[in-house]
Amino acid sequence: MAKENTCCFTGHRILSSDFSEDVLHRGIEYLIGKGVNTFICGGATGFDTVCALAVLKAKKKHPEISLHIYAPCNNQSDNWKLSHRLTYKKIIKKADFIDMPDTGYFDGCMKIRNYKMVDNSAYCICYLNSAHSGTGQTFRYAKEKGLTIFNIAGKK
Repeated sequence: MAKENTCCFTGHRILSSDFSEDVLHRGIEYLIGKGVNTFICGGATGFDTVCALAVLKAKKKHPEISLHIYAPCNNQSDNWKLSHRLTYKKIIKKADFIDMPDTGYFDGCMKIRNYKMVDNSAYCICYLNSAHSGTGQTFRYAKEKGLTIFNIAGKK
């Protein structure tokens, strides 16, 4: 995995009515056209799940791309609704690479995961409409690290 050909995703767990899957798909296609072939998702509910599914859909047209899941802990989905756990298992099964620590949840594991995704990427597609969040923290870190960032919140 070459950092210059890698994009990570960061976004909120709850998506507002301004979210557009079409804009997300166009962003992924744009980056594939620029040579991006690796996409890293954090595996959480909400934006992470939508992004992972979008990459898996894009893989049907572009089998050369890969989906990497960077989980924050090994029990991330334990308390999720059944439907979310089943989708997560489907994504994990279809992912090309899974980075999952042996440890369970602990305070700070999400931040470690988020920074690791940024550290291994040159691009970031985000869904940020609240700066006071883990997504906002990851966005600021990605900006500090010089990633090319596409915030798709509010785009149609």
